[in-house]
Amino acid sequence: MHIDLPEKLYYSIGEVAEAFSVNTSLIRFWEKEFDALKPKKNAKGNRKFTPQDIQNLELIYHLVKERGFTLEGAKIHLKENKQKTLDQFAIIRKLEGVKAELLKIKEQL
Repeated sequence: MHIDLPEKLYYSIGEVAEAFSVNTSLIRFWEKEFDALKPKKNAKGNRKFTPQDIQNLELIYHLVKERGFTLEGAKIHLKENKQKTLDQFAIIRKLEGVKAELLKIKEQL
């Protein structure tokens, strides 16, 4: 899954939910379940997600939605293998980008 968000310092929960094609309630639920997600809150209590939060959300989304981990399984996996998982996730995303480019070239031929 490719997340298309503009370069900003902070993102609202609506922008994040739309980018991931999920409900805002799922983002709030994952915030409670995963320690890695700690969005800042303004005086009104609105969540503001940083690019680091987006990266953590991408990883959680990948584990839970794409690889089929349970929430408990994803938590354990992140605690035990966070750096290894991040490295593998980065490689997967790069390969997906290469695949998309190759498909574009194939269509043009």
